Amino acid sequence: MARILDGKAINQQILDELQPRIASLTAARRPPGLVVILVGNDPASEIYVRSKVKTCLELGMMSEEIRLPGTTATAELLSQIDVLNHRDDVDGILVQMPLPKQVDSRAVLLAIRPDKDVDGFHPYNVGQLVANSPAPRPCTPAGVMEILRRSQIQVAGAQAVVVGRSDIVGKPMALLLLHAHATVTVCHSKTRDLPAVCRSADILVAAMGRPAFITGEFIRPGAVVIDVGVNRVTDPAEAARVCAGSPAKQAAFDRNGSVLVGDVLPSAMAERAEAYTPVPGGVGPLTIAMLMANTLQSAEQRLK
Repeated sequence: MARILDGKAINQQILDELQPRIASLTAARRPPGLVVILVGNDPASEIYVRSKVKTCLELGMMSEEIRLPGTTATAELLSQIDVLNHRDDVDGILVQMPLPKQVDSRAVLLAIRPDKDVDGFHPYNVGQLVANSPAPRPCTPAGVMEILRRSQIQVAGAQAVVVGRSDIVGKPMALLLLHAHATVTVCHSKTRDLPAVCRSADILVAAMGRPAFITGEFIRPGAVVIDVGVNRVTDPAEAARVCAGSPAKQAAFDRNGSVLVGDVLPSAMAERAEAYTPVPGGVGPLTIAMLMANTLQSAEQRLK
């Protein structure tokens, strides 16, 4: 029977480890500080921001939420970031994506000071990742590495396949696995015979944003499957497909009119994988845990 990798439990382990460091820093100097900027009223973004701020406060960190209207121009957002760059009580700045179309997202990422870029997206920090030098790492890929490490899954020497090449997950995920001595293949929409490439994986990471796209033919029996995707399905026919073999998910859809699924067909993971991350409750909680870790590390470095 496949082992479920419980992201909620690993998230709690990490937060428990951070608390004494946060308490020590607070007693000696001040609490670590994270400011989250939310532009507009995207419902999913609002949920993420509330969760991040709530976790900060529970850990005893300083947290602020800055809300800007959906009509905000790039110059206004850059001005707000400049203020935060110069505030001594702010160790981390997070601009919640996606931004409205009129905002230049790249200019926003470049404006955040690298040492306050707790998302790890600034080009300087990306370069540090490529060089395997200390710097904030993108939170979701870093969380995946924590799941693998704390679940005693051997990465060194493993064949790892990453499906998806985004700057936020796919590319940094491949680099982190490579630095951990895996042999890494990155797949995308132009990859030939994608199922065959995926079947070569000891560790398969799905991060392409397509609900239940990875089916049983993609998974080698005994592989470890890490499902990074989070997709909300509302169409009954699509729900019937993605919930096949998963009565609990079908019941959730019948109850709510929608269901969350990852990029991997849930029944395929359960039947073929040696271990896998569920959606929800897998990778998601680790993203927030690593954001807290990055903010604390930034505070410790800046207050030395």
